Amino acid sequence: MRKITSAALGRARGREVMPSKGAVRLTRLELEVMDALWQLGAGSVREIMYRLPANRQLAYTTVQTIVRRLEEKEAVRQVKKVGNAHIFEPAFTRKAAHRRLISDLLGIFGGSARPLMAHLVEDGKLGQEDLKELETLLAEQARKKRTSKS
Repeated sequence: MRKITSAALGRARGREVMPSKGAVRLTRLELEVMDALWQLGAGSVREIMYRLPANRQLAYTTVQTIVRRLEEKEAVRQVKKVGNAHIFEPAFTRKAAHRRLISDLLGIFGGSARPLMAHLVEDGKLGQEDLKELETLLAEQARKKRTSKS
């Protein structure tokens, strides 16, 4: 008997849901394969293989193994078969994966974004333009909170 996960339940209700909190932990290589699949929308192992970055060219069987692992982790699902090729699609969006990774990272810092922000500023990866965009997002979020309370 197959266990029904929150991700499967969310898919049944037509929502794009990341599998349960502890279910999906992706390695860097798995994330690269997912990135290729997000770019494609849906694709075969060979299409995914060709979409990987030039510095990350892998053997077909390696990509196939990674895709199968991702399928076991419920990160991808097979949607159809064309000839001998199985076509896969992501089970959740790139945005959902990013949210999960960032939440995990912030958990390491005790939930505070300050150490992360300080590091990004010190490394020159966060500049004035980024800060202006963040201020705009914060103002928009505050406005939404005020209007939802009214």
